[in-house]
Amino acid sequence: MTGSLAIPVGPRVGLPQPAVVALGGGHGLAVSLTALRYITETVTAVVTVADDGGSSGRLREDYSVLPPGDLRMALTALCDDSEWGHTWSEVLQHRFSGSGDLGGHALGNLLIVALWQLHDDPVAGLDLVGRLLQARGRVLPMSAVPLELTAQVRGVHPAGPDELSTVVGQVEIASTPGVVESIAVLPSDPPARREAIEAVRDADAVILGPGSWFTSVLTHLLVPELRQALVETNANRILTLNLESSGETQGFSAVRHLEVLASTAPELQIDCVLADPSVVDDRPGLEIACARVGAQLVVTQVAQPGRPGQHDALRLGAAYRDILELDTPGR
Repeated sequence: MTGSLAIPVGPRVGLPQPAVVALGGGHGLAVSLTALRYITETVTAVVTVADDGGSSGRLREDYSVLPPGDLRMALTALCDDSEWGHTWSEVLQHRFSGSGDLGGHALGNLLIVALWQLHDDPVAGLDLVGRLLQARGRVLPMSAVPLELTAQVRGVHPAGPDELSTVVGQVEIASTPGVVESIAVLPSDPPARREAIEAVRDADAVILGPGSWFTSVLTHLLVPELRQALVETNANRILTLNLESSGETQGFSAVRHLEVLASTAPELQIDCVLADPSVVDDRPGLEIACARVGAQLVVTQVAQPGRPGQHDALRLGAAYRDILELDTPGR
């Protein structure tokens, strides 16, 4: 599918709204959630919990909690489109300046951790923040415990360009000068959140990506129960390719992204791969790679005009809406 798509202005009144689960973390998940708000009010974000840097890393270490930063970003992306929602979204995103104890902390991170200390269940705390924001959707952690990422990276040291090294931690992996070959988590068999499993199994559509491929997108496939739910769900599984290759996937082609996905979870079938024309440098090769994971390739503009590397939430929402209206084989 190619060409421009009509831009949606909101969920279609009177029509059934699909239940959509979006998986990822950081800015990639946030733009996907913003796009989904244009087509449905039944959105669930399942968020990675492996961040170990910045404010999240400090709070994770100090209080032995899930890293709250990506969860905060997902909540603010789902805030109600009103003065109340936007005001509280800005409050939660506010980051303290200076070099004191509060310096660098986002207020929303502190609020989430405070609610976690008041409520034994982290999901209950997140639901309370969602009520404060009048969020149009729900935010869930993908695992019940914080995770540590480890990666096999080739060429970390210039003297050994073919040598494999183990790199530990989300921040270190995301900034490695080498080529990431594979990703793993500690603990190796982490428990999933029951609510996340139920959301994936009950969804009409599940969306993976965009986002940091190894440290945000593929991490969901390393939680066994969540991975099994993704394999067994009757949902339309949509993979959104990134607009550029940088950081941990520097130099990766669109085909390479799919190959890494397939090697990480060979039993996982994808129904649709969504790609902007700018990333399709070898369409026949990409179509073959899509077929290997069972997917149809959809190529349409989802990037912001004149701003390479940034998704346009309206165009992305239109693409998701049109994909969900397709009669996808196997559903």
